[in-house]
Amino acid sequence: MLYVFKVLTKIMDSFELNKIIAAVLLTALIVIGIGKFTDILFHVEKPEQSAYKVEGLEIASAGSTTEKIEKVAEVVDIKALLAMGDLAHGEKVFKKCSACHMIAAGGKNMIGPNLWNVIGRTAGSVNDYKYSKAMVAYAKEWSFEEMNSYLIKPQAYIKGTKMAFAGLRKEKDRASVILYMNSKGDNPKPLP
Repeated sequence: MLYVFKVLTKIMDSFELNKIIAAVLLTALIVIGIGKFTDILFHVEKPEQSAYKVEGLEIASAGSTTEKIEKVAEVVDIKALLAMGDLAHGEKVFKKCSACHMIAAGGKNMIGPNLWNVIGRTAGSVNDYKYSKAMVAYAKEWSFEEMNSYLIKPQAYIKGTKMAFAGLRKEKDRASVILYMNSKGDNPKPLP
């Protein structure tokens, strides 16, 4: 221990420590300077518009997104939409939903509520599931039209919902899932 103390004392006496600190600071300044110089030398201007557009993604305010979804709900002829659906395809697409939802008589709630009898049920009404305040306040009946509008983009349709699913953009997928969910109930609703 005494030897270490003597070595440290010798280093301090000969200003070796100051030289080491100066070398570290100089190296940091050189690295920063080279970075700034290369930024100036190889300046790249970013384009104002993206050269490649991804279909379905738009940058918009939350209000305009809700307005677009409401307009889609108004324009969609639910009878024609459901005619596009297929139960077998709906079962296949529902597998995306099954990570969070069960759809079985007497089934348990998972991350999301059990969806047995969901078409015709009031939103936020399963007793043993803790819904978001937004879903409880929504309290509308899950009709074919409501479910279609919701499944396009859940978080935009009901602000504050816990459902983090991005939505089903394809009409055939939505129609098929709605038909599938309607078939999974004690008294399926008659199709329009």
